[in-house]
Amino acid sequence: MRQHTLVSRLGASDDAPVTPARPEAHVTEIDFLDSYERLGFGLGQALEQLDALGLSPSERAVDFALLAATVTAADTRISRETEAQDGWTREIEISVPVVEPTLWEAVTPLLHTTLDFLTGDKWTLRFRARPSSRGILVPPTESLRTANPTCVCLFSGGLDSFIGAVDLFAAAETPLLVSHYWDGITSQHQTICAEALKAKYAEAEFSHIRARVGFPKDTVDESPVEDTLRGRSFMFFALAALAADAVGDDVTIHVPENGLISLNVPLDPLRLGALSTRTTHPFYMARVNELISRLGLRSRLHNRYGLMTKGQMALGCAEREFLATQAKNTMSCSSPGKTRFAKEESQRQPKHCGYCVPCLIRRASLLEGRIDDDTPYQVPDLHAQVLDSERAEGNHVRSFQLAISRLRSRPERARFDIHRPGPLSDHPNELPAYMNVYAAGLEEVARLLEGVRAEPL
Repeated sequence: MRQHTLVSRLGASDDAPVTPARPEAHVTEIDFLDSYERLGFGLGQALEQLDALGLSPSERAVDFALLAATVTAADTRISRETEAQDGWTREIEISVPVVEPTLWEAVTPLLHTTLDFLTGDKWTLRFRARPSSRGILVPPTESLRTANPTCVCLFSGGLDSFIGAVDLFAAAETPLLVSHYWDGITSQHQTICAEALKAKYAEAEFSHIRARVGFPKDTVDESPVEDTLRGRSFMFFALAALAADAVGDDVTIHVPENGLISLNVPLDPLRLGALSTRTTHPFYMARVNELISRLGLRSRLHNRYGLMTKGQMALGCAEREFLATQAKNTMSCSSPGKTRFAKEESQRQPKHCGYCVPCLIRRASLLEGRIDDDTPYQVPDLHAQVLDSERAEGNHVRSFQLAISRLRSRPERARFDIHRPGPLSDHPNELPAYMNVYAAGLEEVARLLEGVRAEPL
């Protein structure tokens, strides 16, 4: 096990010494300014796109994005397997240069609570003043303002975010779509889906910000990369807050995510860690909203689908015929790149696996929404053969079947299950609704899996 300290730098003038809280910590320094003195690692990409629309965020919003990018570097480039004593919980310290250190020090306890809950690690955050030569990283734009969005909408390229964007456009809103990606598969689906929306709503103003935020594999010496990506939504939310701040006024940031995935109750006692992500959990989103408020950024995260199943989202989509034609172009799979390990070469093209938890919920939602599912899956027919529950193809199916059986035998357990992923103390009046969306979401998957067999082979 090793403690890690990551130090974000802003060019050669940012040379203030940073002493790790633990002398034995492994120190990694990351210079966020490229050779052209612009923010790198995807942040400059987002800022340039905002500038092209005539939008400029505040330096405070840029500091939030810089913090989130540093968290992303730590989360994706420090291995849990080799760097954590228990194979999961890492001890990570980061130091970030900001314009207003006192402001950030005041919210540090809140940040610790937020990030510890999100990633399952132990975070130590330290803030120092930017060097005087870096007081302004984003000068006022000289571009004519061409975008006047009424809101911001996260756009991942998944089915939920596509439905969210469709519903906003259909309601005569003008969302600024914000996307975060690293791999080419995600990028491709985001582009295809965005182009479809742009063509569908050709008369509407259409703006889309996309940032490829990521770090080289050798960023942290002697550590393998980490693929659990528990902290990804912190970066996503920070980019959205950056865009919302550039828009100005009070802006709603829509986070389209179905309630079953948002709660993400573990299907069985062993499904912990990477299988129990909290990227849009109500407790986590409430903490990020508290952070945004205390930073004085005038925006707010809102998940209008948090009490709906994915099937209810599909069934209630404002343009269900359009959704039916485009659903196949959305990407819901947890790791579409794993098809490269398929035995047959014809199956190695990146695609939905068809059997992971997000794929199963997706398939169930399209069935519930009475939408023909012509998505190419690695396992197109779950009924074609007995699935091996000791392999990936059948493990998640069997976990769902066991969870469904347990809840059906004791429906009252839903009142306890919904609290297992995290507190719901911010929403005391919605506990019955969370119970309902949890039970209804499992029943949607149950209808998909009727007659499917998964057992040890």
